Amino acid sequence: MMMNCCGLLTANKEPVPLKSVEVELEVRAHVATVVSTLNYENKEDKPLEAVFVFPLPGDAAVCHFSAKIGQTEIVAEVKEKQKAREEYDDALSSGQQAFLLEESDQSPDIFSLSVGSLRPGESASIRLEYVTELAVQADEGLRFCLPAVLNPRYQPQGSGGSGGSNVQMTSVPASLVPYSLSFSARVSSPRPVSKVESNCPLDALQYLNTEQTQATVKLAAGHKFDRDVELLIYYKDAHQPTAVVEAGQASAKPGTLMGDPVVMLSLYPEFPQAVMSSVTSCGEFVFLLDRSGSMDGARIKSARDTLLLLLKSLPMGCYFNIYSFGSSYEHIFPKSVEYSQKTMEEALKKVEEMQANLGGTEILMPLKHIYSQPCIPSQPRQLFVFTDGEVCNTKEVINLVMKNSGSHRCFSFGIGEGASSALINGLAKEGGGHAQFITGTDRMQPKVMQSLRFALQPAVVDISVKWDLPKGVSVTALSPPITALFQGQRSLVYAQLTGKSLAAEGCVTVKYSLAGHPTQNQLHFSLKPAEDTGITVHRLGARSLIRSLEMEERERGGERDGEVKKKVVELSVQSGVSSAFTAFIAVNKGNGEAIQGPLVRRNVPTPRLWGGCGPPQSIKMMQGPMVFGGMQSNMRMARGACAPVAKQRMMCDSPPMFQCNSISIEHKQPPRDPLLQLVSLQKASGCWVLDPALAAALGKTSEEVEKPKPALVNQEVWATIVALIWLHGFKMDAQEEWELLAMKAVSWLRAQNAPCVTECVEAGNALLGCNMQKDALGL
Repeated sequence: MMMNCCGLLTANKEPVPLKSVEVELEVRAHVATVVSTLNYENKEDKPLEAVFVFPLPGDAAVCHFSAKIGQTEIVAEVKEKQKAREEYDDALSSGQQAFLLEESDQSPDIFSLSVGSLRPGESASIRLEYVTELAVQADEGLRFCLPAVLNPRYQPQGSGGSGGSNVQMTSVPASLVPYSLSFSARVSSPRPVSKVESNCPLDALQYLNTEQTQATVKLAAGHKFDRDVELLIYYKDAHQPTAVVEAGQASAKPGTLMGDPVVMLSLYPEFPQAVMSSVTSCGEFVFLLDRSGSMDGARIKSARDTLLLLLKSLPMGCYFNIYSFGSSYEHIFPKSVEYSQKTMEEALKKVEEMQANLGGTEILMPLKHIYSQPCIPSQPRQLFVFTDGEVCNTKEVINLVMKNSGSHRCFSFGIGEGASSALINGLAKEGGGHAQFITGTDRMQPKVMQSLRFALQPAVVDISVKWDLPKGVSVTALSPPITALFQGQRSLVYAQLTGKSLAAEGCVTVKYSLAGHPTQNQLHFSLKPAEDTGITVHRLGARSLIRSLEMEERERGGERDGEVKKKVVELSVQSGVSSAFTAFIAVNKGNGEAIQGPLVRRNVPTPRLWGGCGPPQSIKMMQGPMVFGGMQSNMRMARGACAPVAKQRMMCDSPPMFQCNSISIEHKQPPRDPLLQLVSLQKASGCWVLDPALAAALGKTSEEVEKPKPALVNQEVWATIVALIWLHGFKMDAQEEWELLAMKAVSWLRAQNAPCVTECVEAGNALLGCNMQKDALGL
């Protein structure tokens, strides 16, 4: 078993110190505050140092960290990272209790929590608070995700990471996770809450007022750690732009970020219909698919089905190519080719054969190769990246996308449990595209097709935000400039308001150019801060500014004596919000008694989902320092203790060495979904052909389909109209998935100028038992 080879749990499941996790979620409109309480207990007969590695949303702002030991509560302070580490080490070596919370150097969505030394039999309770924005989904739900897993991140060979905070991760099968979880959420919004959905069983939604603008919901008892906890929150009329002004803290100095009011704008651009309909679709579509071992099973199947839908929905006259990657990378064509029946068929044949058999997850090399290819004139490049987001060099990958952001748009998809939100969101944000998270096949296709619709929209250029404020009030932007706008898609903008005025209202105008047409959207808002809003918006504004400055620091490579770094540390300390250069540190100076005996290090496992009968990546046993997913960990001992510690090493590589030879499993191809079966038969031009395969997909015999065809109509026109009737008559619930390829079919039919269309629709309705009108089909 994996737990034995990690050396962290004994065969008789000796308990680790974390006993329970309680999570409270407070959602206000589009943003959320999350409070997690982690309860520890040392059941060993010697002092213990516990380390818990856990994931957070990539754009989260950690803003409170405290520890309660017995009756003593210690609240952590934000300090420069190296100083915090030294203070933590000094406290441990002098026998004091210490707690350290820091961001991983490789990825901003992994935090490592060192609980310091717990005396034998002692309990500790850690309280961690963070704020985050909620992403808008394809169906307008707002998504909150509590990751239950942190899959081992794959670190490319030769990249040793940076510095001492390399995070090591331990995973065990979900059924063996030795701690419990309770989760509750409170939602409030200016607009009524229409429903809350989840992938986990929930207790019934309770409304707290008659307007239904406030509600609570809880996770049902008995949650197993077999998935992330995903909440989808739906509001009525969610599409309206809004502004929230939050008052500054009375204790902070006016003129500082925390002392001044901060405004959060939620913008939903509406593009003029005349401009949208006049745009012809073109582009170079490059699909980059993760085929590492962790994508095996349902994930790779889902990705293949999605590529089928994408390839059938591309417009004639565009260019495309498909890359796939693991430890190495492959491409279907040496360079992007024009979309035609021949190239589409060749690509689909290769897609059908794709397996998750390329080893680790090294995304940097294929990205470099794609960016080295010259762009095709008049065909804007659109990059689609599909991955489960398990990489260790997140920041390096995002930097590369940002450097090439002028020549393409990047649309990213996080597939499955444990996808890194820092990677997925970072790719889309820096690439001017859109990010989607897919936690089940039932939600995958509509999300991907929504992104394709965005990619087919013309690129919005020359975006500017203009503030019109009363005399005496000035504005400081906290958000980076907006790089991408899509029809009906939300953009959040944060700004600090300095100074006072008697006037009650401000106005913001977003200007941009769309397909050569200058366009603008305006929003008027009250300058009076809302009452009792806390400081969530301030913290998210600070986080936005900190992330921009961190990116600037990486670009400069620490030039100018770390001036930018100094600014980040200052801002982080002032706002109490975590950054790449700071850490939370708490030391219990207590009664001054030193803790006796050497420290034993225990890593608290996070649940790991295994498909099939073994881990998706192989594990090699060697002597040497312990390595998890390519990250090295050293057992920490109290200073002065020099007892040798037996260490083990675990590495991931491919192909899998775990074989289940004792079990014979026969893999039968499941029957193909009827929708995908019909879609797979469509030609690149948009039409269908009258043949036995089409009849089978419609659940009919060839004779039944051929017989009612009106005499003057050619076979392809008849087949295409029947296919459209079937889609509209039987698959309206999946319309988002087939809408684009149906539009292509309608365009093809119009170009044929075919006779007897009304007659065909009537005959097709009779054949399929439907009652579709010609107009409803777009004819």
